[in-house]
This record gives sequence, structure tokens and C-alpha cells, in this order.
Amino acid sequence: MDRNYTKINPADAPWLTAPSARAVCDAIYAGGHQIFYVGGCVRNALLGAPVSDVDLATSATPQQIIALSEKAGLKSVPTGIDHGTITVVSDGVGYEVTTFRRDVETDGRRAVVAFSTDVGDDARRRDFTMNALYADADGAVFDPLGCIQDLRARRVRFIEDASQRIREDYLRTLRYFRFHAWYGDTSAGMDAEAIAAIAANLDGLETLSAERVGVEMSKLLLAPDPSTALAAMSRTGVLGTILPASDVRFVLLMIHSEGVLGCAPDWLGRLVALGGENVPDRLRLSRAEQRKYAIIHNATFEGSSLLETAYDHGTSIAIQAYLIRNAISETLPDPEFAAQLEHASQQVFPVKAQDLMPFYQGAALGARLAELKAAWIGSGFVLDKTDLLTIPEP
Repeated sequence: MDRNYTKINPADAPWLTAPSARAVCDAIYAGGHQIFYVGGCVRNALLGAPVSDVDLATSATPQQIIALSEKAGLKSVPTGIDHGTITVVSDGVGYEVTTFRRDVETDGRRAVVAFSTDVGDDARRRDFTMNALYADADGAVFDPLGCIQDLRARRVRFIEDASQRIREDYLRTLRYFRFHAWYGDTSAGMDAEAIAAIAANLDGLETLSAERVGVEMSKLLLAPDPSTALAAMSRTGVLGTILPASDVRFVLLMIHSEGVLGCAPDWLGRLVALGGENVPDRLRLSRAEQRKYAIIHNATFEGSSLLETAYDHGTSIAIQAYLIRNAISETLPDPEFAAQLEHASQQVFPVKAQDLMPFYQGAALGARLAELKAAWIGSGFVLDKTDLLTIPEP
């Protein structure tokens, strides 16, 4: 057997044996066309990583995909027909099926494509070698550009000319670092050609929408350890371009401290640690994300009690602020204090407004409740209701 022959283990790819997916493949095969699983599902199955999306590529045109799907009793939805994508619904599951394509024209943000019957054309228009792998319905991997060795080495490389790939879509610069954070071998360093091309095309980043940049940064910062990628983004000038005045030092220390506490990554906490000017606007954070970003930022830099933060906003928020404070002071977090924050988040303030009425009303009532709450938190949540109600006014 050819040593480069690879077949996906169905145990690593439940979608490969799913009757719904097989029905889609069989429908296209029935018309005499090629159809392959492609991209992330193939890559992650070969790496033993979780798969979130299952996409397929075919030599059939969009109209042929629709006709063949309907002939097989499957529903088709023209979700991206202008770009060759039809969502085929099989047994309630939607699969994006896209016609092989080649780029005709690109402007750094979007591409004009032409349909093709050559899977090699389709592979050449993709971003990284590890994403240009295909698998047939039985899991046999097809590697039209000879890319599988890069995947095996966890080497993130642009397909063919790196500068050209970047100029086709400048978001690929950020995707490069995100993919390295999730799939790259950090011990081997980054591809020199890729880094040089990225540094030479920084201006293109300013043409990207805030939403696209924000999505990529959130995915990158969710990686278990994006330290190498973030450091390289700083050295190449990418980080300073998308987040002016940001500084990678504190987030690198924060990531190390997360390991000390064994806590999961929180991308918004890491984003606060990165700093920068007008970060929520530059990344177009959602309202919920803006609120959480502001709470972590305020808890970190306003000097308030982290026990109070944990009580008011929960353990996760308080831990993020604690990690950033430790990073700034270049100290490691104390697991015992982290446990105290967890304890604080579970407490219930024993005094209610009616306990102070009618002696206190309106603003005076609110002020007195705040005084007692501060005393209760300051006591480490030890004071009970009786203790608190006997505290004299200041």
C-alpha cells in the first residue's frame, strides 16, 4: 500500500457513517459526479479533534445538486447559490454542498468565482494546506496538492504563494494565527514564508470589517494556549494594526496563570488583558460581550474587592480579574484565594430591605443596605443578620 494512502477511522468521524450524510453523497453519485467531504471535518478527523461542521464539495453544478437531491427525496435550500453552495437537508440534518470553484477575481475581501469540474482548482483556492484535503464517502483521503505531510507535522502553511493567498482575502492573516494556535506545532516554529508575507501585507488588515476581525480574535483567544500565536502577531505588527496600543505581555502571563488554577480559557478576559484603544468598537462586540468586557475591565482596574465582584457577578468574572491583576503584578495566583472567590459567589446576603424599614426609607435605605453589605463582605461573609443589624451607623 502507498505509504501516503490515508483513510479516516470512522471512530474519529461519526459523520462518515451517518445515514443522512451517506444519502447526500449517494444522491450526487447517482448523477455520475464526484463528491467529497472537505476542509475542517477531514482535517480534524485526521488530527483526532472535535468536528463542528461537515461540508462537502462536488463536481456537480448548483442546479444539478438541487435536481439530484430532489430526485433522491432530499430537500435543497439555495443558501449560497451564487457562490455554488446548496444546503441539502437529509433526515433533518443540513449539509452545505458546494460546487468545485476557482477564483476569477479577488479584492482582498471577496472573490468572484467560476465553477469547475476539477477538484485541483478547488484545492488551490483554499487558504492552508491542511484545509485542502478531501475524503470520499468511504473515508479514503484524496490529497490533490500533496498537502497531507503538512497536516501530519501540524505545520500551518499557505497554499502555494503566501502573499497571493493573503491578498485574495486579508482575513487569512488572522486565520493563519488562529489555525496555528489550534493546530500548529509550536515547538517547530512558524513558516518563514508565511510570516514574511504577513508582515509585508499589514495594510490590508485595515480593509477588513470590525465584525470579521472580532470573530477571528474570539476564536483565536479561545484556543487552549495561543501564546505563540499572540507573540508572533505582536512581532509582525498584526496586533498593533488591529488593536492599537495593545500589549501582549500581560495576556501571556495570564495564560500561564490559567494553568496554575486549571481554569478554562475566557476569551473576553484575555482580551481585557491585551488592552488597546476602543477595543469593543474595533472588534464590534455584541452588547452582551461589551457588558462582560466592561465588568471584567472595571473589576480589574478599579481596585474593588474581588470577593465583592464574585458575589455580584459570579466566580468566572472574578477569576478573570484576579488573573489579570496577577499578570500585571507578575505574581502567580493562589488556588486558595480562587476557592474563596468560589465561596463568595455562593453566599446570600442575610439582610433584606424590609428588615430596615420603616426606620430607613428611599435613598437612606439604599445607603444603609450598602453599608451593611460592605461590612458583611469585609467579614468574609461571617456576620449573620443579627450581627449586621446591630452595627452602628458611621
